[in-house]
Amino acid sequence: MLLELIIDNFALIEKLDIRFGGGLNILTGETGAGKSIIIDAVNMGIGERADKSYVRTNADRAVIQMIFRSQNEHVINLLKEKGIDLFDHDIIIITREIYNNGRSISRINDRVVTVSVVKEISKYLIDIHGQHEHQSLLYPENHIDILDACDEMKVMELLKEVATKFYERKTLKSKLENLCGSEIVQERKKDLLKFQLDEIDECALKIGEDIDLTEKYNFLSNSEHIFQTMSAAYERLYNGDGRYLSIIDSLGHIVSELEDIKTFDPTICNIYNLLQENLYTIEDVSRDVRNYRDGVEFDPLLLEQMGKRLDLINNLKRKYGNTIEEIVSYREKIALELEEIENSKTILADLKENIDKSTNEYIGLSIKLSAIRRRNAKWLEKKMTDALVGLNMRKAVFEVHFINHVDQLDEGLYTSKGLDKIEFLISANAGEKPKPLSKIASGGEMSRVMLAFKTILAKSDNIPTFIFDEIDTGISGRTANIVGEKLAIISRNHQILCITHLPQIALMADVHFYIEKNLYDDKTLTNVRNLTEKERIMELGRLLGGMTLTSLTMDHAKEMIKLGNDFKNSLK
Repeated sequence: MLLELIIDNFALIEKLDIRFGGGLNILTGETGAGKSIIIDAVNMGIGERADKSYVRTNADRAVIQMIFRSQNEHVINLLKEKGIDLFDHDIIIITREIYNNGRSISRINDRVVTVSVVKEISKYLIDIHGQHEHQSLLYPENHIDILDACDEMKVMELLKEVATKFYERKTLKSKLENLCGSEIVQERKKDLLKFQLDEIDECALKIGEDIDLTEKYNFLSNSEHIFQTMSAAYERLYNGDGRYLSIIDSLGHIVSELEDIKTFDPTICNIYNLLQENLYTIEDVSRDVRNYRDGVEFDPLLLEQMGKRLDLINNLKRKYGNTIEEIVSYREKIALELEEIENSKTILADLKENIDKSTNEYIGLSIKLSAIRRRNAKWLEKKMTDALVGLNMRKAVFEVHFINHVDQLDEGLYTSKGLDKIEFLISANAGEKPKPLSKIASGGEMSRVMLAFKTILAKSDNIPTFIFDEIDTGISGRTANIVGEKLAIISRNHQILCITHLPQIALMADVHFYIEKNLYDDKTLTNVRNLTEKERIMELGRLLGGMTLTSLTMDHAKEMIKLGNDFKNSLK
């Protein structure tokens, strides 16, 4: 159940907080007051594409927040799988922030989630019917999904298996087509792969070789400079240059002189000890410098060999990968590809066998799925026909038409949803042959068909909250009364939010909200008020007679509300 809807800085809404009740929540208002804006906000809140143009002028973001109460075990388990905790054991808060730069953030119970997670969760909490759903019902390709929704728990697992086999078979057929290319193309590809393999194998690459070789090449190419620098260092440390003593000799001379006076003062003694230690250290360092210098060799031939090896490796990198690991991986891939070409006859036979096996498994699963669909179709036909009769389409007949049959198989029939192609047909009047829904001219008939679908699927999906917009399109009079009564009946077990302009529907409200547009400080704002009983009568009077409210109109409004209450009381 949707407990509360909070909207900030969305289109004409600056700040809105609507607390809904159980049963039938009716929303009415003048044309252009912002009824559709509220539906748009809810749609974006539950995961529809965010549109930055809805962010209110001079605001940096719009925020839509919906607070639900749900004890649906499936929803609770889904939230646990996503690592989302419930508030107060049964509270779910969905929040969508839409920024004026186009970015949006979705949260469930303060946990940032993807839009797909919001859609996955919200489809078990709320169902919105708007004008676009009228349109979607006109496209036969959507009908198979509606039929499957009648028994979702039973169908979905089998549908997943069908889809898995479909894509498995598609992959195998693609491999078969690649292998069955022209012989000339295959030979050319074979020659290319052999050349590439030979070029890589001839290099005899070793993992990490390029890094090690680069280090050695850099050292060897600078060996002459290293030798000269180390020789100069050794000369200064140990031999001097003829004019000056070496560092070791100079330091040794200082140590000898300090030895004569070190007993006169402890500080002098400390200095003597430090210099003597350093003298020993420098003597050790000078030996290390000499040994390193003597070990440095400049080998032009070895340097040239290393350079050629590096050029060869870099040439392979330009062709086959940025690293030796990538080159080796590519080599394994083309070796397998070459093996497939060379053994194509055997592989082709295996592929064909696997395709036949996959096809048979796919067909078997699809036949099982089709059998379930046909049972569900019979159930849906009866339920829809009964529902339409109850919605004042007394002679209506609803049919689920299976356009093709699983015993007449053709490659073009294979889909990820199985072999069935389904279309809903309806006859609205006695003596008429059932026709596709798209042939129904009356908007009122389409509204009732959609309402019938929603009521039937609601029971199978156990969705607690419905939002109806445009449900009263093209209806009036007795039909409007029947639709209002039907909504009242459904609202005994489901929470309904219904936007309407018809008094015959509004009179059934358990809670009645009025949507109005006002001007504040040169700003146009949409607001929603929960009407008192007196205000309800006035609003029903407005719906009945326009802005001029006569005493007769008001009496009629009071009488209609009383009739509505009497009907609702009869349902208890």
